[in-house]
Amino acid sequence: MGTIDISYTSLAIGLLLLLIPLFYLWKFKTGLLWVTVIGIARMIVQLFFIGIYLKYLFLWNNPWINFLWVIIMIFVAAQTALARTQLKRKILFIPISIGFLFSVVCIGMYFIAIVLRLENVFSAQYFIPVFGIIMGNMLGVNVIGLNTYYAGLRREQQLYYFLLGNGATRNEAIAPFVRQALIKAFSPGIANMAVTGLVALPGTMIGQILGGSSPHVAIKYQIMIVVITVVASMLSLMMTIFLASRKSFDSYGRLLRVHKDTKRK
Repeated sequence: MGTIDISYTSLAIGLLLLLIPLFYLWKFKTGLLWVTVIGIARMIVQLFFIGIYLKYLFLWNNPWINFLWVIIMIFVAAQTALARTQLKRKILFIPISIGFLFSVVCIGMYFIAIVLRLENVFSAQYFIPVFGIIMGNMLGVNVIGLNTYYAGLRREQQLYYFLLGNGATRNEAIAPFVRQALIKAFSPGIANMAVTGLVALPGTMIGQILGGSSPHVAIKYQIMIVVITVVASMLSLMMTIFLASRKSFDSYGRLLRVHKDTKRK
């Protein structure tokens, strides 16, 4: 049996469920009501726009167009990371772009070409969703990791300089802050992995089952999706921190002002 379509009327009825969280956001004066409403509206418009675009991507199935879509995703992800971390463009843009590009291409192509063994590795049906899932996870991990890394360096500069003063190399001196970034960025994902299948069923697996795939096939895909997202996220974060750190310190190893000036005018 194929996927049951949801009519626009049914979709509108389903969206009424959002009145419950919106009511509590309004009742307790959280200040998040209109932010949430705008976020929901943007999500709906963007998803419908992407749906139309993906329809033609699948129809054309052109490798160059598909790869151009990945480049656009990387550009948007880099801009989003800049906005969320408040790091200067010259510090973060190139490192995160390189980290994303290298990680998504290497891990994504490994999965498509070696694990799935597709004859056409640029098939839009697999290429776009797989790369999109990887990109989404990498963005969240990098934002948390970079925020933690640079916040730690600013908060505990004495520890950093103490390690340098006692003969540590710069890479050795930043190791404690990299460790904290990894712990902060990956702890939630590791906790979720431990209860996957018992407490919660992942969205990818549910989507495949609703689409008509057997649970056995859906489970194998879900396992690999978790693997490639964790590996790509780890690889991209380490590359981004390494490349960004080369621009974050002066020749004497002192931390530069890496955050944007957020002072009120």
